[in-house]
Amino acid sequence: MNREIHAVGLDIGTSKIRCLIGEATDNGKMNIVGVGQAESRGLRRGIVTPTDAVAESIKRAVEEAERVSGLEIHSATINLSGEHLRGENKSGVVAVAGAGREISTEDVERAVESASAMQLPAGWEIVDRLPQEFIIDGQDGIIEPIGMRGSRLECKIHVVSSPSAGKQNIVKAIRRAGLEIESMMLEPLAAANSALSDDDKEYGCALVNIGAEVTSLMIFGRGAVQHTMVFPFGGLHFTKDIAIGLRVSIPEATKIKHLYGCVAGFLMDETERQSIIEVTPVGRQETRQLSKEILCDIMQPRAVELLQHIAHEVFSNRGQISSGVVLTGGGSLSRGMVEIAEQVFDAPTRLGFPEQKDFGGLIDEVQNPEWATAGGLALASMRLQLRQHSTGGRSPTRKVAEWFENFREKFR
Repeated sequence: MNREIHAVGLDIGTSKIRCLIGEATDNGKMNIVGVGQAESRGLRRGIVTPTDAVAESIKRAVEEAERVSGLEIHSATINLSGEHLRGENKSGVVAVAGAGREISTEDVERAVESASAMQLPAGWEIVDRLPQEFIIDGQDGIIEPIGMRGSRLECKIHVVSSPSAGKQNIVKAIRRAGLEIESMMLEPLAAANSALSDDDKEYGCALVNIGAEVTSLMIFGRGAVQHTMVFPFGGLHFTKDIAIGLRVSIPEATKIKHLYGCVAGFLMDETERQSIIEVTPVGRQETRQLSKEILCDIMQPRAVELLQHIAHEVFSNRGQISSGVVLTGGGSLSRGMVEIAEQVFDAPTRLGFPEQKDFGGLIDEVQNPEWATAGGLALASMRLQLRQHSTGGRSPTRKVAEWFENFREKFR
C-alpha cells in the first residue's frame, strides 16, 4: 500500500522553484523518485506579483520532476513564505467540563480556541498554530492531555499570522499551474522537518533559512517552536553588492558569487587572496582583473551585518540554542557562511539538508541546503497521506485528533 503513496513537495522561492517527488517505503523512509527545478518568475520577497509568471515557473519545475519520476502529479504540499509572516506566543485557560474531570477533545479544542483568540489587523489571518505545551492544574510539559484528569487546562501555542492576500495569490498561481494544494506549511518549519533532529528541537536551536530576498528564523526549544521571524533580506543582497562594487551586471555578479564568492577572508591563504578573477563591466567588451581578496572584502561585511541582525533577534528573545544554528536555503552556500555564523552567534553552526535517516532513492541529488524546504514538504505530504490511509480518510469528528497528529509529525 505504501508504494501507492506519492508525496510531492513544492518549494516556491523567489529565485528558484523546486519540486521533489517521493514514495513511501515500508521502513518509514521516503525514496526520492523525482526532482525538478526552474527559475522563479513573478515573486518578490515571497509574495506573488503576476500570477501567470509564477504558474509557468511552477509548471516547468513540476514537468521536470514528472519526467525524472515517470509519474503524473496532481497535488502538492507547498511552502508558505513572505516577509510579513508574524509569530506570537499565546496562551488560553479553560475549566475542564468533561465527565469526572477527564479532559476530552472538546476541552482541548476550547483551550486552543481560547489561546488563538487575538486581534488581527484588517486583511490578516492565522496561517498556523504550532504546539508548545499544555498545563493541567499547574503541571506543565504535557503534550497530549486527552484522557488525563484535572480541573484547569491551559494551552500554550505559537500562532503565526500573515496578510490573507499573499496566501490567496499563491493558491491562485498553483491552480493555474494545474495542481491542487494538499496542504500548506511554513517555510522554515518545512526546512526544519528535513534538517533538524529531535535532539536539536528539544535542547534548543535556531534554524535560519536564507533565501534570495527573504530570510526566515525559527527558534526551537523543548521540542516546540518558540519564536518565528522573517527578515526582508537574503542572498540577493550579496549579488547586488558585487554588481555595484565591480560595476557588472546582475547575471555576471551572480556568476562571480557562485564561482569565486567567499565571506570569510581568514579561510583564504595568501596565494588565493592574490589570485585573479576576470570580470566584464557593464557596457564594455574588454575584461578587467581583480583579486579574490577584493571580492571577499565586498561580501564579508554584508554577511556579518545580515547574521548580526538575526543573532540580535535570537538573543533578544532569550533563545536557548544549545544545539546551535542550522543554515538552510541557497543563501547559506557562500563559502565561509558557516564559519562567520559561528563567530556571530558564538554557537556551533552547520548546514542543514535532507538527511539519509529519512530519505533514500535520489538522495544524492538533494544533499544541499537549497533542497531542505522541498524535502521537508515532501515528508509532510507522505505522513499526511499515510495517516489518511490508516484512518480511511478525514471526518469532522477527527478534527482535534488530527490536530495532535499534525503536531507530532511537525516535531518528529
